[in-house]
Amino acid sequence: MNRRLTSLRRRLRDSGFPAILVTHLPDIRWLSGFTGSSAALLVTASSAMLFTDGRYRAQGAQELAASGIQSQIVDSASARAAVLRASEQTGIVRLAFDPEQTSVAELDRLRAALPTRQRRSFLSPIPEPLVSCLRLRKDAGEVEIMARAAALGCSLFDHILGFIRPGLTELAVAAELEYQARLRGAEGMSFETIVASGPRSAMPHGRASSARLPRRGFLTLDFGVILNGYCSDMTRTVCLGRPTTRERRVYETVLAAQQAGVARVRAGVSCEAVDEAARSILRAADMAEAFSHSTGHGVGLQIHEAPRIAVRQKAKLESGMVVTIEPGAYFPGEFGVRIEDTVVVQRGGCRNLTAASPTALIQL
Repeated sequence: MNRRLTSLRRRLRDSGFPAILVTHLPDIRWLSGFTGSSAALLVTASSAMLFTDGRYRAQGAQELAASGIQSQIVDSASARAAVLRASEQTGIVRLAFDPEQTSVAELDRLRAALPTRQRRSFLSPIPEPLVSCLRLRKDAGEVEIMARAAALGCSLFDHILGFIRPGLTELAVAAELEYQARLRGAEGMSFETIVASGPRSAMPHGRASSARLPRRGFLTLDFGVILNGYCSDMTRTVCLGRPTTRERRVYETVLAAQQAGVARVRAGVSCEAVDEAARSILRAADMAEAFSHSTGHGVGLQIHEAPRIAVRQKAKLESGMVVTIEPGAYFPGEFGVRIEDTVVVQRGGCRNLTAASPTALIQL
């Protein structure tokens, strides 16, 4: 944790700020280890203090023990208490905050709490997020946690293949998957589980419904689990019964696009280049319009993080980034196919965390 604070302080110094107010809970967890639902972290060149409420007195002390960060229990709003503490410290004439995580209403409240002379210029927005940029590249410990989360996801997919049968509702499939996730040690699901069958598989975000699984047709399963705060994410599309010639062609094209995207991932390659590697396969098969979303996204303490693997995203991948590759093709009223793996960017390629689950077409 101290290395993370050191990195933040270095970026803070380079940005010309003496201190920063951190209110985004994933950023706070990454810096301090604190997992509560209400807190603010004040980081200066020489100190760091977490402000939270009485619910987290014992939890805060336990979770912060390894970070060297002190905690203070406050009765008022945590961010307000942190701002007031900063305003009283000699040498802090400006306090940085992340405008992407602070609403206009909250900023007005924080400024109103300050002495009149400090209301105009004390709180200063940073031009780009500092902590989330540091979180982009996962260290070895983070990658190991995410690998375990991905392995758990793969084991859940193996289990659910034996559970699926025509006539079950999509909700029943999601419930079984989520129940097994908890039994096997997951803290929760990364997002609302997607179970979309038959014509509903053409809905990229077709969350589980009361629809019953058909005797023949595609079934898309998109899910993830949380372990030690870190998310996993994977998608597999299986076929109930025998696929038609067209369904098989679409599946094989999406699989080729997904494999091309994975093969393009390596440090130094732009996000748009990875997107194009996948998208070009679908374009060549006259399925460009059937691919209606980006090719992937970053994953970590949040299920959607930077970078974004999409058109016109010129940022370059760096070693340690964890991203998804998930092209799809959707034909409303008929069916859809999506295949997704989570990979770790490396210098010469990538490590596929979800490779244990096969991507070849499975017929049930």
